Formats: sequence, C-alpha cells, structure tokens
Amino acid sequence: MPVDIRVPTLGESVTEATIAQWFKAPGETVQADEPLVELETDKVTVEVPAPASGVLSEILVLDGETVEVGAILGAIGEANGDASLTMIVKEEPKVEADPAPVASAGGADIDVVVPTLGESVTEATVAQWYKAEGDSIAVDEPLVELETDKVAVEVAAVSAGTLSKISVAVDETVEVGAVLGVISGGGVSAAPVAQTAAPEAQPKPEASKSSDTPLVNDAPLAPSVRKIVAENDLEVSTLAGSGKDGRITKADALAALEAKSQQAATPVAAKAPPAKPAQPGTRARADREERVPMTRLRRTIAARLKESQNKAAMLTTFNEVDMTDVMAVRAQYKELFEKKHGVKLGFMSFFVKACVVALRDIPAVNGEIEGDDVIYKNYYDIGVAVGTEKGLVVPVVRDTDQKSLAQIEKDINDFGRRARDGALKIDELQGGTFTISNGGVYGSLMSTPILNQPQSGILGMHKIQERPVAIDGQIEIRPMM
Repeated sequence: MPVDIRVPTLGESVTEATIAQWFKAPGETVQADEPLVELETDKVTVEVPAPASGVLSEILVLDGETVEVGAILGAIGEANGDASLTMIVKEEPKVEADPAPVASAGGADIDVVVPTLGESVTEATVAQWYKAEGDSIAVDEPLVELETDKVAVEVAAVSAGTLSKISVAVDETVEVGAVLGVISGGGVSAAPVAQTAAPEAQPKPEASKSSDTPLVNDAPLAPSVRKIVAENDLEVSTLAGSGKDGRITKADALAALEAKSQQAATPVAAKAPPAKPAQPGTRARADREERVPMTRLRRTIAARLKESQNKAAMLTTFNEVDMTDVMAVRAQYKELFEKKHGVKLGFMSFFVKACVVALRDIPAVNGEIEGDDVIYKNYYDIGVAVGTEKGLVVPVVRDTDQKSLAQIEKDINDFGRRARDGALKIDELQGGTFTISNGGVYGSLMSTPILNQPQSGILGMHKIQERPVAIDGQIEIRPMM
C-alpha cells in the first residue's frame, strides 16, 4: 500500500515552504530515512526523509511550488526492481538514437507547476528560463528560476523529456500552483537520461557564451540580475553567488550594489564637479535618483514587523545598567576564560543569565496569550536576534537556566556563524520564550525593539557609553548601558 510523503511541521508560525529540489525521481528505489526532497522556508532549508523503504511512485508537487504543512508531496510504493530495470533498458537506446521518441515514450504530458514558496508566500516572479521550447531535458535538471520575497527557487524537471511549452514569460508574476510550462514524454527514469543526454547538452554552454548573456559557473544570469548589473555597471566576476551551484541571485546583485555605493560615495562626490560642471538646478531630479525594487524578503520583513505592531499592545520602558562590575569581571577573566573554554567571554551570556533571573521573578513575561488563556513557560529558551545580509533571524538558545556562561557563548557564536551561512535548522528557530536584540553592535544608544510574536517580551541591549552619574553623593564617570 502506498505511503504518503507529507510536509512536516516547519516551526513556530511557519505554515508553508517551497520545494527546493527532489533528490529522487519517480521509479527510483528509496530507503527509509533517506533524504527525498529539500524544502525551503523564509528561514532555513529542511530535508524531508523517506517515511518507508520502497519505490518513489509519484511526485505531486514540483520544484519551486509552495506547499502547506501536512500537504502530500508524493508517494512511496512497494519495491519493484524488475519493472524499473525493464524501463531503463527500453528507454536508453531511444534517447541515444533520436530525441523524438522520448516525447512519445509512454509518458503523458507533465505540467511544470509553481511549488509552495514558504510561509504566507503566495506568488513569485519568473526570473529566468534555463531551457527553451523544444529543448530536451533530464530528470532533476533546473528548468526555471523563481524569485520570492525570501529566496530564489529553482524548479527542476521531475521527468525527462522535451520542454514542449513555456506558459509564463520572464518577469511575469505567478501564483502558487500555476502552470509554468509543459514537459512532453515524461516518465523516463533519471539514470539513463543523465548518462545519454549529458554529451548532447555539453555544446549548449558554448552557444550561450557566444551570446550577450553573461555566464556564471556556466549558468546565465537571471534577467533581473542582468538588469541591475547593466544599469549600475557592476563587474559580474566580483559578485558572490548565494544561489544553487553558486548562481547569482537578485539579492546578491543588490547587496553588491549597496556595497559599491557605500565605497564610492566619497570619491564620486569629489570628482563630480570637474567631471560635469553643470550649474545647480540644471539637472532633473530624476537623474539624481535611483529606484531599486525591494526584494521579496525585505518586503516580508517589513510586513511582519508592521503586523506585530498592529496586533500587540506594546509598551517600551527604558532602564540604565551600570556595567562597571561586569566589565571588570570580563577584563579579569577574559584570557583565562578563552583559554579554558575556547570561546571569548562576551556580554550576551551575562544578559541571558540576567533575563532568566528576571523571568523567574515575573513569569508572565515568559508567557504568551493564546485565545482566552495565558500560557506560562517554566523553561527559559532565549531567542537571540542575528542580522544577516538577507534579513533577520532569531535562533533559540535552549534551557539557558541550566547552561554555563561558556556554553551560552558557544551556542550564540555558533548560531551567528551558521545564520550568516544560511545553515540554521528549522527547529533552532522555533519555540523561544523571550528574545534579546543587541542594537549596541550598530552604535545605537536607545531604541524600541518590536516583539517577536507570540512572545510577551523582548530586551534591547544598546551601546555602552561613559556618562557622569551620582554615586553616594559624588559624581563619577561610569560605563552605562
């Protein structure tokens, strides 16, 4: 009896994900717990393992499509080695002889569909097609790249055959589940196509190189990336790609543009007068403006922060902390601490421990409201906000009341590194009871952090600055935060 492959629970407030890639094709044998499909959310990448051993009999959701938690992705049937082997033997010579038989090799037309795209993401923009109508394709070969507010997603072929139709053009917006194109001659297994079609596909990158489309790692740039590169005179070779196989995404191009603007601001201002001695007011204001569309990720962050403001009755209170004693302890034991534990002694671990003490004294702040109930948490899982180039993530340090300063520092450092590499796991981003946000790293003296729903509280740490304070009737200079 077939076993359904379902979308697992993806974390707190995460209700959907995007199919990044299938590791197996229909007809292939799978083992229990073997990774089958990779899902992408707005925060992390998750692999879904096989719930049982057998044969991947059906794929219901294609790469790039958006799925909700609990949705059926495909099915695993009983192993049938003889039938699978027969299919491979029959199909292999047909691919070698002539691509035409592939289209009629016994597979019905298969729609290329927009996959689940992540929590609350219902649409995406077609960034580029890697194939043209009439091109032969292999199983798992990338067909089209979609851009959402969170990630760039490649939709791969779930079957070998011919791309007989492209239904949606580049730069058009599509909704989850929409048909992007059609593959004819589907049903050929991955192994023979990969072996026989690869030599035919080799000349294609050469043809692309002779065109006007720049290549990175033998892959063409997306139209949106090409537009940013062309309009802002960016050097493609200097761009670092964060997409699959090192592909450059729109977010990468925008990040490079921002870095270039910051670096060039001063010299450009200095050279401007001699280069163009136009009188003030003679240039149109539009010539001095630059319009860059926000990425979907940035738009989503803005929408969610605003949603938190609208839903929660937030109160901000400001308090000062005299950091003299903490700084003295840190200075005294800093070298010994690092030598013993292999990690630097920072301020975050002190504040995490201080929060645990406060939350024990005021348990309501460590709780949340659910309907007509208040849920009190008798554990202290502290979220630590980490800013990355692609957006803000809040990994959670578990059971901080039971951990030492050294372990807390190690956990925070590890989360920070993996957040910037995009390697956090979904369970590391869910279930926090309270959050700390350190705006002091940006030189902020004071701010009003926004609640990380559904939590009841967040602590904002800020810049340590020496100020005169009254101590026992005497004015002293103290490091105040």
